[in-house]
Parts: sequence; structure tokens; C-alpha cells
Amino acid sequence: MIESLVGQLNSLVWGPAMLVLILGTGLFLMIGTGGFPLRQIPRGFKLLWKGRNVEEEGDISSWGALMTALAATIGTGNIAGVATAIFLGGPGALFWMWMTALIGLATKYAEAVLAVHFRETDEAGDHVGGPMYYIKNGLSKNWRFLAFLFALFAMIAGFGIGNMVQSNSVAKLFETHFSINPWITGGVLSVSVGLVLIGGVRRIADVAGALVPVMAITYIAGAASVLFLYAHEIPGAFALVFEEAFTPTAAQGGFAGATLWAAIRFGVARGVFSNEAGLGSAPIAHAAASTNDPVRQGMVAMLGTFIDTLVVCSLTGLVILVTGAWKSGVTGAALNSQAFGEALGDKGEMIVTGGLAIFAFSTLIGWSYYGEKSAEYIFGLKAVPYYRVLWVVCIPLGAAMKLEFVWLIADTLNALMAIPNLIALVLLSPVVFGLTKTWKKGHGL
Repeated sequence: MIESLVGQLNSLVWGPAMLVLILGTGLFLMIGTGGFPLRQIPRGFKLLWKGRNVEEEGDISSWGALMTALAATIGTGNIAGVATAIFLGGPGALFWMWMTALIGLATKYAEAVLAVHFRETDEAGDHVGGPMYYIKNGLSKNWRFLAFLFALFAMIAGFGIGNMVQSNSVAKLFETHFSINPWITGGVLSVSVGLVLIGGVRRIADVAGALVPVMAITYIAGAASVLFLYAHEIPGAFALVFEEAFTPTAAQGGFAGATLWAAIRFGVARGVFSNEAGLGSAPIAHAAASTNDPVRQGMVAMLGTFIDTLVVCSLTGLVILVTGAWKSGVTGAALNSQAFGEALGDKGEMIVTGGLAIFAFSTLIGWSYYGEKSAEYIFGLKAVPYYRVLWVVCIPLGAAMKLEFVWLIADTLNALMAIPNLIALVLLSPVVFGLTKTWKKGHGL
């Protein structure tokens, strides 16, 4: 009964109105900034490297903020999420993931600009920000309820997207390949995450800064190796993606077929799940960055969407298509594992298994920070230790749950936390446009 009710709510919140709100907000922000995020990608990478040693107001470096945000975004969405999108929506879903990411550059940019511009300092002396704070400090009291709703949904949503989905995907893969009991996998993850959380945002940023580059480079190298072996299939894979983005695909092999609506819905939903543009989660990390320049941090923040979806997710999707694994009837992380395995054998499966474990671990520590800051906004600083304990306890519970239900909960909560954030982005867009215009004038652009 609960699964049925959540399923009905999921269909409602991920209906046409939600997709229009996500894509429409991003497009509006992209046009309003004159395409600034798209044109500033190279500058963003330069600022990211320089930001490693910048000592300005804040708690962690710009590099640390992006690594924390990437730690939370590069997770099972890049492996299981892409595979699920193709399984449910066909190859065309990958096209809609790309569109969501391109438009999402402007959304992520605006979120970080507002997060730094409207951030506060809490009782512990740490810098805090995100949608709840830019709603509170940027809009009138009549909109204050949106700040509460976002914090509430984010606090709860973390247990789906950032906790149970992560431990569940790793546990199921380890059970399949190594016959390890899900409770054992969940327990090991739980203890490991707990040891990191004791150190707060600074330790999270340090661990993320060490893990994210290594895991991303290793996974990208593995995917590139597969694509090198199947180079002759790449043009056909791209043609398939663009063709089926607008044309319903019939059943092939073990693939049950998909509709145009399924391609759009699951492409956008999984795209948002993966890069989190519009959810309002990443700006919570960027608000802690050591910077006095909101626009500069916005340019660094948007790289998260670029790296996560346009690089990592694209490689995952292409590997699944060029190997033909998408027709196997398998879904989730197992589909990605099969695709890598067909090309690279046991080494390929180990890349996926090891990558998923590290990706999930980094997401667990990144999202715990988002959740505890949301709890702090509602209940105060005293709630943080209790939230961390609850977070650690839920990891093994998620590992043992039914996979489909976990994904359903995560998808539904994602939409619920995105709605107040997207409304706030539209209402505060004049602030984003104004700060961007001022920055461009000051830099002769």
C-alpha cells in the first residue's frame, strides 16, 4: 500500500509540470545571463585550480567546496541512474540527460551565486547557506514558508538520494559478485562514514578532495578504454540517441520498449538525480567556500554539472549502448557492470564495482552535510549530532531494502525539494542577473 501511494505521488510530482519547471527555469536563467555559464566553462576550470589556495572569508577552499559537491553528485546516479534511465526510457533518454545538463549549468551557477551572496554565520562560526537562506534573506517574509519546506524536504530526501540508494546499490552489487551479505556491506559503509562525519565539513572536504579526482579519473579511463575497443560503434550509438530522443523505440532483445514520454521523463529525472542542478543541494556546500565573490564561485559550481553529466554520465551511457548491453533486459548497476564486463572482462566488472563503492561512499559523506545543515536550519545547531547518528544508522537499513522502492522514494523526494528551490531561483533571478552584469563590467566583458 505504501509503495502504491509513493508511486502515485511520484507520477504526480514528476509529471509534465515538473519537467517544464526544471527545464524552463534553467532556460530562463541561461537566457537572462546571456549564456554566461556556457561561455565561461574554461574560466571556471582556471578559477577552480586557483581556488585551491585562496584565503578569503569562508570555511573551505573553492576546490574543497566543488569536491564536496561532486562527492555528493558523482554517485550511483552516474552508474545505476544512467543504466536505469536507458532501461526505462530507451537510448533517447541520454539525449534528454544532456539537455538537462546544458540548461542545468545556468541553474547550478545561479544557485551558488545566491548561496554565497546570502549566506550567514552560525553559532559555531561556520558559514551556512543554500536555498533556505537565500529564500529567508532574499525574499519577503511571505515566502519564508518555502525556506522551511526546502529544509524539511532536503533533510528527509538525503536519506533517499544520498543514503539508502547509495548503500543499496553497493550492497546488491557486492552480493551479486562476492556473495557478501547486504547487512555486512551496509555495516562497513556505516562505520566508515561515521569516522569521517566526526570531523565536520573540513574533514568531509579533505576526504572528498582526495577521493573524487582519483575515482573520477579511474572510471573515465576505464570507460574510455571500452569506447576505444568499440570505436566503430560510437557513430551508430550517437545516431541512436538522437533518433530515439524523439521517436518511441520498439522492443529489442531483452529491452521492453519505451515511449517518447518515458525517454523525456526518465532522462530529465535521472539527469537531475545525477547532477542535482535545481535540487538546491550543491549550493549548501558552495556557501562554505572561501570566497568574497559570488559570481566566481558560481562559475566553479557549474563545473559540477559539466563533469558529472556531460562527461561521466555520457561515458557510462555510451558504454552501455556500444556494447549492446542495453538490450539484455538487465537494469541498474548490473547493466553497467555487464557492459564493462563484455568489453574488459573481469577488470571491467571490477572498475564498476570498485567505482560504485567509492562513488557511493563519497556521496554518503557529501549528502550527510546537506542533510545536517537543513536540520540545523529548522532545529538549530543542537540537532546536528543527532542527525549524524541517524544518518549512520540508516545506511545498513538501506542496504537491505528493496531496490525499486528505494529509487522510487529518492525520485519523489528529489522533486519535492526541487520545487521550492526552483520557485526561489525565478523570484531571485534579478539578483543573479544584476551580480553577473556587474561582474562582467568589472572584468571588461
